Amino acid sequence: MFGLAAIGLWSAAPSLIRLCSEAVGAVTGAALIYTLASVMLVALRGWTPLRQYPRRYLLIGGALFAGYEVALALALGLARDRTQAIEVALLNYLWPCLTVLLMVLSGRQRATPWLAPGLLLSLLGVAWILNGGDGWSLAHMAANAARNPWSYGLAAGGALLWSVYCCAAKPLAQGTDAIVPFFVLTSIALWVKYALGGAALTATVASVPSAWAAAGLLGAAAAVMALGYASWNRALAHGNLALLAAISYASPVLSAACSAAMLRATLSAAFWQGAAMVTAGSLCCWWATRK
Repeated sequence: MFGLAAIGLWSAAPSLIRLCSEAVGAVTGAALIYTLASVMLVALRGWTPLRQYPRRYLLIGGALFAGYEVALALALGLARDRTQAIEVALLNYLWPCLTVLLMVLSGRQRATPWLAPGLLLSLLGVAWILNGGDGWSLAHMAANAARNPWSYGLAAGGALLWSVYCCAAKPLAQGTDAIVPFFVLTSIALWVKYALGGAALTATVASVPSAWAAAGLLGAAAAVMALGYASWNRALAHGNLALLAAISYASPVLSAACSAAMLRATLSAAFWQGAAMVTAGSLCCWWATRK
C-alpha cells in the first residue's frame, strides 16, 4: 500500500518539477524543492543520528539516491519545452524493467524467457517516441535526442541509477530508512551545483503569474516528493521488491496523463503508443518473474 501511494504521488511530481523550473530556474527550483522536502521530512519523522545507519547504506545508497534525484530534476528542468519534458519523464520510467533485470542478473530473482521480450518492448517504446512514430530509424532517433542530449542523457542515466538503488537499498539498509539524510544530501548537492553556476540554467517559459503562485508550486512539489519517497523507502524496506516493480507498470501512462493535464501539453499518437509499449514491457518483465 505504501508503494501504491508513492506511485500515485510520483505521477504528479514531473509536472510540478517542470513548473517550478519554469518559475525560478532548473537548478534553483530543484534545490528549493528538495530543501523544503527535507524540512518537511525532518518535521514528520525527526532526525536520526547518522551513526545508527549502516555506513555502506549511507555512502552507497546516499550516492545513488542523490545522483538519481539530481539527474531527474535537471533533465526535466533543462527540457526545451513541456512536451519534451514529458518525453524525458517517460524515458525515466525504464527503471521498473531495469530493476527486474538487475534482480535476475544478481541471482535474487528467477525469470522465464519472457524477460527478454519485455525489456525489448520497453526500449522500443522509448525509441518509438524519439522517432515520432516514423518507423525504426536510428538516425532519426539520434537526431531527436541530439536536440537536447543533456536532458535525454540525464533521464536515461537516472533510470539506471534508480534501478540500482532499488536493488541495493534493502540489503544495505538492514531494516533502517535513511530517506531524511538522503534528501538533505540531495539538497546540498543541488545548492553546490547552484553555487558553481547553476543559476544560469533557467527555462524560457514564463508561466507563473506571481511569487505567491511560485511559492505554492514549490510547496506542492516538496510535499509530493517528501511523502512519495518516504512511502517508497518504507515499501522497499518491508515489501516485495518484484511486486513493487510490477505495480509500477502503470506509472508511465499515469504520469503522462497527469503531466499532459497539468502542463496543458498536446501529446501525439506516437507518444501514447510508445508509453503503451513501455508499460506493456514492464508488465511482461513482471510476468517473467512470477512464481
